[in-house]
Amino acid sequence: MARRIEHLTTSTWPVQDVYRALVDETYLRDRLAVLGGNDARLVSFASADGTTSYQLKQGVSAEHLPSVAKGLLGGDLVIHRAESWTEAGTTGTVEVTLNGVPGRLDGTTVLAGHQGGSRMTLTGQVKVSIPLMGGKLETMIAEQVAKLLDKENEFTTEWLANRG
Repeated sequence: MARRIEHLTTSTWPVQDVYRALVDETYLRDRLAVLGGNDARLVSFASADGTTSYQLKQGVSAEHLPSVAKGLLGGDLVIHRAESWTEAGTTGTVEVTLNGVPGRLDGTTVLAGHQGGSRMTLTGQVKVSIPLMGGKLETMIAEQVAKLLDKENEFTTEWLANRG
């Protein structure tokens, strides 16, 4: 059974500023350098006709993982993340797969105006197909995604302020 995830972050920056950062190749490389972990890199980046798509590789050292994940992975966690954003409506899709885990996260991200700034909402589901362990891993992945999105939101705020 899949676990639903919904996570909301807010920013004092307007929607268009946040959107422009999220589809900026320099921003993505800067964010990966700070938050990407082991062997982080921008795997691909393409922007045409109002749509920007990219793939990221991020890593989490085994020492920072919950014990249930350490036992399953036997090492570091490697995250493969594909995002696609469209300027019309500032909506995006995200797909995340993890090395050594038969599962994925699929979601939609929406940027909208909020109290003079903006808010970003990720809605999706985490599905791990491992008997007995799947539910625990789905919960762990959802919690880790929420923490990562909060850190990315903080990074985006600082990144925009430094370029303002």
